[in-house]
Amino acid sequence: MRRSKPDTKRKKVLVFGAFDILHPGHLNFFEQAKQYGDFLIVVIGRDKNIEKIKGQKPINDENKRLETVKSNSIIDQTVLGYEDDKYRIIKELAPDIICLGYDQKAYTEKLENKLADFGLVTKVVRLKPFHPEKYKSSKLKESE
Repeated sequence: MRRSKPDTKRKKVLVFGAFDILHPGHLNFFEQAKQYGDFLIVVIGRDKNIEKIKGQKPINDENKRLETVKSNSIIDQTVLGYEDDKYRIIKELAPDIICLGYDQKAYTEKLENKLADFGLVTKVVRLKPFHPEKYKSSKLKESE
């Protein structure tokens, strides 16, 4: 039997995105992120914000995307982000690590500066792609 120290703090890992059409690339992304800690939190982007970022509404609404992602057993917590302040959820959850997708651009450029402004000591890691020629949401949407 494996015992953990009673004072051991869980290492929280946070990822965020649309996760509109859940595909093997997303699943690999979650698996990679989970390797950085022992409590994986996925923040689902709100419909309005996704539309602003991508220029079109997601195929699945935010509640459907939340439920779909929530069904993945590797994920410990799944939450919706906020419409008004995209960084508020990060301040509330105070993750130890934020993992970004290899091509994730929205809200990432000045993320480390924002984290410092919030007084958070959060490491930011960019993850590796998983067959991006096949598993990329924009390509999958085109084929539908």
